Amino acid sequence: MPNVFLVRHGRTAANASGVLAGWTPGIDLDEKGREQAVVAGTRLIPVPLAAIVTSPLERTRETAAALNAARTSEVQVHIDERVGECKYGDWTNQPLKTLAKDPLWKVVQAHPSAAVFPGGEGLSEMSQRAVGAIRDWNSRLCAEHGDDVSYAVVSHGDVIKAIVADALGMHLDSFQRIAIDPCSITVIRYTEMRPFVLKTNDTGSDLSGFAAVPKKGRASRKKASSDAAIGGGAGSSGRG
Repeated sequence: MPNVFLVRHGRTAANASGVLAGWTPGIDLDEKGREQAVVAGTRLIPVPLAAIVTSPLERTRETAAALNAARTSEVQVHIDERVGECKYGDWTNQPLKTLAKDPLWKVVQAHPSAAVFPGGEGLSEMSQRAVGAIRDWNSRLCAEHGDDVSYAVVSHGDVIKAIVADALGMHLDSFQRIAIDPCSITVIRYTEMRPFVLKTNDTGSDLSGFAAVPKKGRASRKKASSDAAIGGGAGSSGRG
């Protein structure tokens, strides 16, 4: 069953100054963001990534490149607009403190499924395309590499929040309860019955539990279960 490592891009000057960058071209990582991307790449070294899927924006592609640079052998990078930032339309490049005075702000906070950005798209549209992309990549990479495939998706805060909300079975109107920090790593395992959210907004834990199982043990491995452990079990080791 695929393990998906959702990585938000590193910090940018727009993030630091409280400006909604959206799809503005030329927004690169700042010095802090580049440091964050290097750390994220180092943390992911033990994980046998079959691919890196990234939003087409500069800040995500730069983060994806840092993840790849940390590895002993590079993996293929795929650019997918479906995991690109929400299209904020007229809100793009506006300071958040100014946007907070817009009546739409309260809708975005309390009922995001009803929020449609003037000249842009709705948060529900963004959610549908992003979740659809994850499902498509799950099928494609499982077919190419087997059910135990792991891959990374480098994307944006609201996009990752929407994917996590879907995996948790939450209505999109609750997705503002989820926090996704720059270069945090969120891990979701998708099974036949349900997804399992293994980590969210993680910026420091050891990911070596997701390392490949030695080949000599593969033949005796049981298929990853879709069942939840009643009572919580002994905890997730990162593998099925």
